[in-house]
Amino acid sequence: MMNPKDKPKGKPIEIELKEEEASGTYANLVMITHSPSEFVFDFISMMPAVKKAKVVKRLVLTPDHAKRL
Repeated sequence: MMNPKDKPKGKPIEIELKEEEASGTYANLVMITHSPSEFVFDFISMMPAVKKAKVVKRLVLTPDHAKRL
């Protein structure tokens, strides 16, 4: 973890959050798969009494970023 006294090096990152993403996406289940080079997080919305679930978001990360998450 970064010490609060440490200052990030380089230029600050400008992050854009699109309006359609700002409200978020509902998911009540996540399935995680991985290989030596990547982790895949499938966020799923599963409703009661419905036999079919839907992947609503997929996030692909390097192992190093998955560890930080």
